[in-house]
Amino acid sequence: MIIIVKQVVKIGGSLFPDYAIELAEKLKGTDSAIILGGGEFANLIRKYDDMIKFSDDANHWTAIDCMDIIAKLVDDKADSTRLAYSIEEINEVCDDGFTPIFVVSDFLRSEDPFECSWDVTSDSIAAYVAHLLNANLLIVTNVNGIYTQEPEEPGSTFISKIDAKTLLTLQESAIDVMLPSLLLEFGSDCYVVNGKYPERVLSLIDDTINDYNFDYTQIIGDKK
Repeated sequence: MIIIVKQVVKIGGSLFPDYAIELAEKLKGTDSAIILGGGEFANLIRKYDDMIKFSDDANHWTAIDCMDIIAKLVDDKADSTRLAYSIEEINEVCDDGFTPIFVVSDFLRSEDPFECSWDVTSDSIAAYVAHLLNANLLIVTNVNGIYTQEPEEPGSTFISKIDAKTLLTLQESAIDVMLPSLLLEFGSDCYVVNGKYPERVLSLIDDTINDYNFDYTQIIGDKK
């Protein structure tokens, strides 16, 4: 199989609907594959889990179903995208001139690469898919990148570059808990960038754009 996709762009559910739809359209022609987060749908499951405690298995798979829901809704509004249900279909959609949005649930049930845990969210899933595609990874969220603590907290400091080992020691929420460990396992880097500004995302993936005059975080996954 010839790999066409150059980067996996994980669009956080916090950007749904408007920012996520706009960014999906802006990614036309960039050889990107999109994975959507579960957003408020998944947050509701977390809320109810806090109240009545579902099983880890139920939490995990219903949260992934929420990713599928948002993927289908974004695709409905973005003319330049098509849904893909397998790694092979990702490349086929890209080859046909559209941006693939990966509907991940069937693929993950077949592969079953993760333990069922709230530590594993769409960030880790996107890292796994990017590894399989030998593609770069961008985590697109509603903040500029990674901070030493919540951005609104007094004394919070923005981090422009950090290695994954150090990131394991921080208590911050721009990414999921499992992602740094996966980046170390795969020896992969990734970028965390604010998706409210599509031009920032495009700057990180388009070699013809050399405007990096904005905040973003690079996570270094080198094991050394």
